[in-house]
Parts: sequence; C-alpha cells; structure tokens
Amino acid sequence: MQGISPISGNCLYNDGMPGGRPPKLKRSEFGERLVVIRQRAGLSQTHVADKLGVSQQAYAGWERSTVALRPDDLAKLAEVLETTTDELLGKQPAPKRGTGPVGKAKALFDRVSALPRDRQQRILTTVEDMLVAHETRKAG
Repeated sequence: MQGISPISGNCLYNDGMPGGRPPKLKRSEFGERLVVIRQRAGLSQTHVADKLGVSQQAYAGWERSTVALRPDDLAKLAEVLETTTDELLGKQPAPKRGTGPVGKAKALFDRVSALPRDRQQRILTTVEDMLVAHETRKAG
C-alpha cells in the first residue's frame, strides 16, 4: 500500500521558512536592511559572498553585527543586490517635486483638462503666447 504525502510535488520544502540558525543577538539596523534586501533579490548568503569575493562567514557577519564597510565594498554590495547605496544605508530619498504646476496654477489646469479638447487647445495657445511675450520682454 502506498502512502499519500500531504506535501505536493510542486511545493518547496522550506518555502517561507527562514534559513539558518536564529541570531543570538539583535541585528543592527544595517544588518536588518541587508537581510531584507538580499532576500528580496532571492539570493543566498553564499551567492552574495561569492560575488563579493568574501567568505560566507564574513558576509554573515555583515548581516549579524555592526560592521564598517569600505566605500568600494558598499558600492559592490549594492550592485550585487541590485539596489542603491542609499537604500543600504537607510537614507530616505528626498521627496521629488512634480514637474507640473502647483497651487493655484494646478487647480486651474485641472479645470482646463476637464474641458473639450478644442477649448483646451485654445487656452493653451493663449497661455503659450503670453509666456513668449513675457520672455521676450524680459530678455529685451
């Protein structure tokens, strides 16, 4: 008689299970980010260590405790993990300012965008003419 396995053939054994030993000490903030970014990239510690030319134990130390990395190691680490050094360092990018109008101008152009296309074009032509006239006066 053949038993039926509750594990389907297409399911990974350790899917969703953390690998390795649990850490004895709490990881540093850098180490936490490093683990998350490495796992997001789908890479093992061994794979990352091989690409960096360091031992797996040395790389594991980067994830476990506070380390001082040389700038070139940090840049190569970012490249291997397909991320930026800013993300590795936990820097929040500066909020990007939109390229469109702001404030009152934005509100007016939002209203214009609701108009039929031919009316939008007439308004835009008028605005462009006024801007050219202003720039001409300013330059002259």
